[in-house]
Amino acid sequence: MQARNARIGLRLFAVYLLFYTGFVLLNAFSPETMRSTPIEHVNLATIYGFSLIVAAFVLAILYGFLCKTDEEVQG
Repeated sequence: MQARNARIGLRLFAVYLLFYTGFVLLNAFSPETMRSTPIEHVNLATIYGFSLIVAAFVLAILYGFLCKTDEEVQG
C-alpha cells in the first residue's frame, strides 16, 4: 500500500514539476511574455504564480483522495 501511495505522489509531483518548469523557463527566456496583461492590470506572471499555488492545493487534495491507508482498505 505504501508503494502505491508513493507512486501516486511521484506522479502528481511530476505533473507539478512540469507546470513549475514552464513558469521558470518563461521567466528566464521570455520575460516580455510574463509582462503581458491578459487580464486588465494583472500580468501573466501573477496569474501563473497564483495558478501554481492553486495547482499545489488541488494536487494535495487529489493525493489525499487517491491514497488509502491499510485500515481503510481492510475496513
